[in-house]
Amino acid sequence: MHRGLYQAAAGMIVQETNLDVVANNLANVDTTGYKRRVSANSDFSALMDRIEKVSEDGETKITTVLPADMPFKGRQVIGSFALATVFSEDVMDTSPGVVKTTESPFDMAIDGPGFFSVADTEGNIFYTREGNFQPDNNGNLVTPNGMTLQGEGGAISIGNATRVTVNRTGQVIANNEVVGRVAVFNFENPTYLKHEARNLLTPTQESGEAEPVENVRIWSGALEMSNVSVVEEMVRMIEAQRVYEGASKALMTHDEQTSRLITSYSRG
Repeated sequence: MHRGLYQAAAGMIVQETNLDVVANNLANVDTTGYKRRVSANSDFSALMDRIEKVSEDGETKITTVLPADMPFKGRQVIGSFALATVFSEDVMDTSPGVVKTTESPFDMAIDGPGFFSVADTEGNIFYTREGNFQPDNNGNLVTPNGMTLQGEGGAISIGNATRVTVNRTGQVIANNEVVGRVAVFNFENPTYLKHEARNLLTPTQESGEAEPVENVRIWSGALEMSNVSVVEEMVRMIEAQRVYEGASKALMTHDEQTSRLITSYSRG
């Protein structure tokens, strides 16, 4: 395997994935409550051959074949060299977005860490910072795509109330009667929450399970906007494009040199 070709191609793949992350952030710059994704540090991964060996007791062991295991006559092995840079993962930036006042009694923004809990028609639970709710035909508070906002005792229904307010602690008051309290949840490592669609999130093994927030603080009549900075994302895009172009040129250079070597060898 030609190391130079492999490294250049791997570098292009990493930056292509990085560009996808940036493009998705820019596409959601106006999405309420959206949290941008950022690329975790790419690693140098030694993609070495691995051999499975079965011991006498039947246990399968994985052995890494290091250069020292190979027959290099007259040469001193001084170390190993990683074959490529790989894209590790992208994680969520949990920094808050700008809070915009709307005056709508159904709009809410969480003051501090945490996420609203919403459920689809099949009972699947998702988490979000999107707080633009509205009553459906049954009086339940739902998201724009019809997911039901969850309170401490389940769905929150305002019935046919004509006056609705949400106080600082998340209590929903309809016609001067408390009909529910907005439930807010947080995670041990919220950066590892998985985006399912736009700003709908689900927990992962790395994020941990949802834990209820005790001291809930809600801004009523306000919405948290996306935390995406167009300028910052454009800078990231330009950087990724330049690195991609550099890796592409390196790939073409290695390809030309390899072609010349093959031609010279065949003539010789």
